[in-house]
Amino acid sequence: MPTRSGRLEKRTRLALPVQISSLQYPTAPEPTTTENVSSLGIRVLSQLPRVPNEQLMIKSLGGDLRTLVRVVYCQRLPDGRFGLGLQFQGQAINWSKGPRAGTAD
Repeated sequence: MPTRSGRLEKRTRLALPVQISSLQYPTAPEPTTTENVSSLGIRVLSQLPRVPNEQLMIKSLGGDLRTLVRVVYCQRLPDGRFGLGLQFQGQAINWSKGPRAGTAD
């Protein structure tokens, strides 16, 4: 039986303002924007590189989302920023409620 690779769920392009913060330095959150979302994870743009498996807190600036995430990958972008693939560490997230979305199911 072949093993599955790649994402378990298709991502939806969605730009929402969020902030991410390190668990080590929670008083220094970084405001950023999502690029795409799914119920299992999210991709954000960051000014700072992050280490795979690092845990971060993510909070939506216009919704109810506040949850732990795990850094899956950190990709350096041509403009000097970093694309971060983040996996939710709790419940799945419901993005179907529009631009103020981001609530735990």
